[in-house]
Amino acid sequence: MISVLIADDEQPAVDELAFLLGQDPRIGTIHRATSGSEAIRILTREPVDAAFLDIHMPGLSGFDLARALQRFERKPAFVFVTADEEGALEAFDLAAVDYLLKPVRAERLQRSVTRVVEAMRQAQPGSTDAAANRPEMIAVTLGGTTRMIRRDDVRYVQAQGDYARLHTDEASYLVRVPMSDLERQWAEAGFVRVHRSYLVALPHVTRVRLGGDRPTVLVGQAELPVSRRLLPGLRERLDQATPRARP
Repeated sequence: MISVLIADDEQPAVDELAFLLGQDPRIGTIHRATSGSEAIRILTREPVDAAFLDIHMPGLSGFDLARALQRFERKPAFVFVTADEEGALEAFDLAAVDYLLKPVRAERLQRSVTRVVEAMRQAQPGSTDAAANRPEMIAVTLGGTTRMIRRDDVRYVQAQGDYARLHTDEASYLVRVPMSDLERQWAEAGFVRVHRSYLVALPHVTRVRLGGDRPTVLVGQAELPVSRRLLPGLRERLDQATPRARP
């Protein structure tokens, strides 16, 4: 069970997040703070595994709290929960596990808890260095604002001339990187080319239909075509990714 702290200067926001976290069976004790100073007092007094921090709080901000956590002997994982998209760059510079935008959706929050669990596992004695296991982050621009997204949130990539459009379950982002470069650089991360216009993340593929005249893969709600030329390569990658029973 994970012990968590929620810090937000708005009590309704604290209560709502506590309610959502309480629905997750992995969450145990939930501590609540409505100021940065109160959060520090709890963190120094109670064993906390993860902190969910609002950024904009009077006095000590969420960023201030994250910097303070770096000095703790037992460092909790932390997630920023905010309405401010512009803080993502600084958040990941501070090694945040995740960056949640308000209003928080239950499904998205569950993914954050999963990332907290992964971070805790990596921090255990005997595990590989946590910094080496941090997911690759990608700088993207949306509406004139630069933010960071995790590569493992990308479901598929769509070619658009000299650009590539990265599709996540929340939005899509245009980056000035040729599809061929992403195909080469992301192959080891589970991405495979299925069409001249599409590169898919195999962990996000929910259905494959490789027979008939129009082979396709389903990624989220998107049904994407598979070209005949790339079909053998896709079959091979799927075969490699499928666990086999021992004889």
